[in-house]
Amino acid sequence: MSPEILSIVALAAMFVIATVLPINMGALAFVAAFLLGTLVLAMDSADILAGFPGDLFLVLVGITYLFAIAQNNGTVDLLVRGAVRLVGGWVAAIPWVMFAITGVLTAMGALGPAAVAIIAPIALGFAARYSINPLLMGMMVVHGAQAGGFSPISVYGATVNGIVAGTDLESSPTTLFLASLLFNTGIALVLFLVLGGRKLIGVHSRQFEAVRTGGREQGAEHPGSEGAESPSAPSGPSGFRLDQAMTVLGLVVLGVLALGFKMDVGFVAISVSVVLAVLFPKAQKDAVSKISWSTVLLLGGVLTFVHVMEEAGTIEFVGDGVAGLGSPLLVALLLCYIGGIVSAFASSTAILGVTIPLAVPFLLAGDIGAIGVIAALAVASTIVDVSPFSTNGALVLANARGVDPDRFYKQILGYGAIVVAVGPLLAWAVMVLPDWL
Repeated sequence: MSPEILSIVALAAMFVIATVLPINMGALAFVAAFLLGTLVLAMDSADILAGFPGDLFLVLVGITYLFAIAQNNGTVDLLVRGAVRLVGGWVAAIPWVMFAITGVLTAMGALGPAAVAIIAPIALGFAARYSINPLLMGMMVVHGAQAGGFSPISVYGATVNGIVAGTDLESSPTTLFLASLLFNTGIALVLFLVLGGRKLIGVHSRQFEAVRTGGREQGAEHPGSEGAESPSAPSGPSGFRLDQAMTVLGLVVLGVLALGFKMDVGFVAISVSVVLAVLFPKAQKDAVSKISWSTVLLLGGVLTFVHVMEEAGTIEFVGDGVAGLGSPLLVALLLCYIGGIVSAFASSTAILGVTIPLAVPFLLAGDIGAIGVIAALAVASTIVDVSPFSTNGALVLANARGVDPDRFYKQILGYGAIVVAVGPLLAWAVMVLPDWL
């Protein structure tokens, strides 16, 4: 068996094993890189580790460390309460506030599942209390996470931009971010209209409080009431403490230096984190343990294995094979569906680390615009995280209140199937087809 075919078999085996068993795919990828590199390609350890993404490692550690501190000191909770206060009790605005908050969290650097884990319980509590369709609310949270998920300082954005930066392809981090933002916002608007959002327009939380209290209208929740806090009167402090104010300032500094002055995201993020840790030692307690080490391992292993695949000639082999299909449009569509279908059952981050390098040889031919294809691949590989088999979908399912679990599971599964079937096609039609025409 040729090294190219052997590496593809190893890659497929990794996906299967990581899907069936609770084993981090990154660990499997390191083992595969070691075995393929040493036994088949006669590479030494230094050659194999040359593919380890040190810059991406620093980005992941720095950003998730900073976000862990923000969680520890209550900055995230305070921002959520402040945003909810802005809806003024109008029920129709609550799903959009949840969408926006989750998007802001991922755009600032939170991992998608982390942001969904924070917001989903709050959002689905509101859904139960104010008769909002739980499928609408849950999917608004997930699509919100994806909407902000490709900012230049986010994990997804840094991953894709880092991969593209290592090639001769044209890149546009801003286009990538806006593509995901607008695409997921469009889906959220359709969901709002189809899943009962129009019925919520003009409805105020006081109407529910009046029913609950026997006709006495009240604008706030009773202490101890079941469900989430009222959007019209959130509990908790109304102002920033010094450590929270400094954390917000740190996030602003990160955005300004990384986006405005093009400074390295990883170095800036970890510098801000260390400054906060020095100024407020208690706030960073256990923050290091909350760094997403599983994601660091995942991406480190997968991208190291991709490097070994490149050394084996696999990337060029697959690129030539795909290009042999003859139609650049068909190739781009096929790649979008591969990313979408596999990502519905596996890690989106891992899929991004594999599908984009596989597309590089095809895109270097110049028959089709690289920016649009990369954006379509990124969106197609992440919007399917609504699947109940993904972490985001599972978090929504687990946090639903007042619903039949089996029925709600089938609803999420049905919606996920629609997204897997139609999502990659829409991404291709919106981002690839116009450039071709």
